[in-house]
Amino acid sequence: MVELKNEQLTIRVAEKGAELQSVEDSDGREYMWQAGPEWPRHSPVLFPIVCSVNDQTYRVDGKEYHLPRHGFARDMDFTLISQSDDKVTFALHESEETLQVYPYHFNLAITYRLEGNRIHVIWHVENTDTQEIHFQIGGHPAFNLPGGKTEGIIKLDCEEPIDILRSYADGSHDLVDVPLDADMGILEVSKSFFRNDSVKIHKSQTHRAMLMDTDGEPAVTVDYKTPVCAFWSPFGKNAPFVCIEPWYGIGDHRGFNGEFKDKPLMNHLLPGASFMSRYTITIG
Repeated sequence: MVELKNEQLTIRVAEKGAELQSVEDSDGREYMWQAGPEWPRHSPVLFPIVCSVNDQTYRVDGKEYHLPRHGFARDMDFTLISQSDDKVTFALHESEETLQVYPYHFNLAITYRLEGNRIHVIWHVENTDTQEIHFQIGGHPAFNLPGGKTEGIIKLDCEEPIDILRSYADGSHDLVDVPLDADMGILEVSKSFFRNDSVKIHKSQTHRAMLMDTDGEPAVTVDYKTPVCAFWSPFGKNAPFVCIEPWYGIGDHRGFNGEFKDKPLMNHLLPGASFMSRYTITIG
């Protein structure tokens, strides 16, 4: 576990999965979900897929490969590459194990940079293969709901009507838009809000989500540039947390059985090329 600390925040990141596991303010207040029977993770990195491929199976040039939900990176040991007072970087590259399920050579670096009351989460994917590679990447940070409650409020930066993908309780979805039940960008996170698994806003309709406290002030703000942002908490478990998930990608829609490279919201890198993006967590 690596710890970074300044006058406002202390964060802790595990080498397994390069996972951000703790964010505490100067009063010792914890903002990240600390894992438990409701969900055993904190903030997994989703790579090389987001969500699921149908039947855990996908195809590259007609050959079948198998990946679990959200890919393999979240369960692998990353290497600590560098650490300073305000920044830490972990890296993962292909291995015999990954090549069996993902037939590409790559470097994946995850950096956490502490700046005042902000945490910048930076993704860097490099194609070290001799062929074009295809991938998706996303974040899955789980934040404690203010006051330890199981319900709360999220305020989006878009006050216009918002569409979401039609989703189902098994986690699948269709490429069909349905209206989001929101009033001027306000989402009421209730016990029934996640009855159809995650709520997926696509088409870059939002770039900021604020988790509000009982006084209507932001407890946590997540800024992102991703085409998708999803929200999730395990339905029926009365879990006192909500995930705000920036995604460069989406799972297979129902009925999709095409090539991996043709999945919706797939990212492509030519040999030697790289991809970099970030999202930012602001506390208070």
